[in-house]
Parts: sequence; C-alpha cells; structure tokens
Amino acid sequence: MRKSALSTLIAASVAAAAVTASTQAFAAYGAGDVFTRVGVAKVEPKGDNGSIANGAIDVDAQDDSAFAFTLGYRFTDKLGVELLAAEPFDHDIELNGANVASAEHLPPTLTLQYYPLGGTDAYVQPYVGVGVNYTHFSDEKVQGSTLELDDSWGAAGQLGVDLLIDDHWALNGAVWYMDIDSDVTVGGADAGKVEIDPMVVMGGISYRF
Repeated sequence: MRKSALSTLIAASVAAAAVTASTQAFAAYGAGDVFTRVGVAKVEPKGDNGSIANGAIDVDAQDDSAFAFTLGYRFTDKLGVELLAAEPFDHDIELNGANVASAEHLPPTLTLQYYPLGGTDAYVQPYVGVGVNYTHFSDEKVQGSTLELDDSWGAAGQLGVDLLIDDHWALNGAVWYMDIDSDVTVGGADAGKVEIDPMVVMGGISYRF
C-alpha cells in the first residue's frame, strides 16, 4: 500500500506534465512566496511495529485519516521551508492480532524543501524535502490496564507536487516518510519500544498569497 501511494503520486505528476505542456504561463513560482496547503492526510504505519513485553506481544498500529494543512515560505526560487500540522490521528492498535488498544497522535513536521523548477512559470512544480518530525501521543488506552507512549523525535523525508491552476491556486499531492519510535509503558512498567515509521499521504489544494 505504501509503495502504491507513492507510485500513484509520481505517475499522476508525470501524466499531468505531459497533458499540460502547452498550457498558458503563470507567474514565476519562487522567492518570496508564502503558501498554505490544505487537504486530507492518511497515516499508514509500517506493517510490523515491533513487540513489547520481552517479545510476548506483537504490536500493529492501524491506518487513520484526518484533516491536515501546511504553511510554508520560499526564501529563494529553489529553497523553502514548510510546516505540516493536522488534527489528531486516532489509531486502533492490535496486540497479538486483537484490537484492544488505541492512541491519538499529532505529528508536526518541519522540512527544508528543494524545488527543481523554482523561478519558472512551469505548470507542474515538483519538490522534495528533508527535515524533522515531532510526534505527541495522547489518549492512550488498552483493555485491562493503562498504556503510555512517549513522545518522539525523528527524521522526515518528503516528495510532492503542485499542479498550478492559476497564479494563486494549485492542486497538491505529497508524501512524507516519518521516523517515529516510542517507548511504551503498560500498567506503569516499561514494556519496550514500538516503531511506527509511517508513510503520510496527503491530497488537497495549495494557495499562494
């Protein structure tokens, strides 16, 4: 699923570039742009999130979708920064295959971005980014006990594209990879560590101010 989401984004970008190669020109896309991107994001944790309780309990966090948005600034034609924010994602968590736990998380992520076609009026504007993710867990629950997941810091990578509609509006698609590892406490006792390491796929619209 994770590979198919990334492949779909890349394929859509290539197809759009081919179809719109002769479209009208837009204002140069570059330095000084302040922008926001708004849409729906799906968090897809990797399939095996590790085990706790000395390997006795396998952990599998499930996917969730929520409203998300970004705020960014281009300080040169080809370089910029972007902050990802969202409403809390609510994940069911399977323990040894049983859906008996859950947790919410917020994953604000800051990336430094490179726009290879920045400074041009190209209709299709791809970008890549690298940065850092901070994940805050809350409302952790598990049947028959208490559950706590420690907050996490980790690296993040990003791939995205804007398909310009006019000088201000664009369609947007983006994918992030986030390194999210959390120490787990069950019933007040250390139980080990889980690796969430999700792919985050977002689709929506972009607006340049």
